[in-house]
Amino acid sequence: MKVLALCMLIIALAACSNEPERAYTVDEFLANKSLLAEVIGKCRNNPGELGNTPNCQNAAAAAFKAGLQGM
Repeated sequence: MKVLALCMLIIALAACSNEPERAYTVDEFLANKSLLAEVIGKCRNNPGELGNTPNCQNAAAAAFKAGLQGM
């Protein structure tokens, strides 16, 4: 019984320890071009896992918006 309780505690602690990545807004990416370039690079290097994440979608939208503003 003690072993089961210990295993449950370890699993619970492991599940709680992963902090979710902060999601930046399109406006935050537009204000910080180095952050935008960093996230775009990560997303392009791993589109299968990261392509649908909020940061990749917001970074793509910010890059598109920045391109339109530059016209």
